[in-house]
Amino acid sequence: MDRKTKDRFKARAGVIKAMGHPTRLFIIDELSRNQLCVCKLTEMIGADISTVSRHLSILKEAGIITDEKRGQQVFYSLRMPCVLKFFTCVESVLKSSAARQTKLLEKR
Repeated sequence: MDRKTKDRFKARAGVIKAMGHPTRLFIIDELSRNQLCVCKLTEMIGADISTVSRHLSILKEAGIITDEKRGQQVFYSLRMPCVLKFFTCVESVLKSSAARQTKLLEKR
């Protein structure tokens, strides 16, 4: 694998890694419906503000979300809604795996 190809796959892995936490997946899902402030996300997640802010920072660094300061509050929104296609793909994989497991159990 040449350097350029390796760098491209490394960048892709970085985006996937940024989504690789249940809380961050929840944040992406919620931001697909509404712009939300840190305070609201903190309330929804049930974690302290520093933890939620760290998750938001990781998603922002990956380019998945964006923020907008309004007075004293920062509102977040989904910058790249195409990640929702990835969610659809993941759901398909889960359904396929469940169906395969069910068939294995039925053969007994």
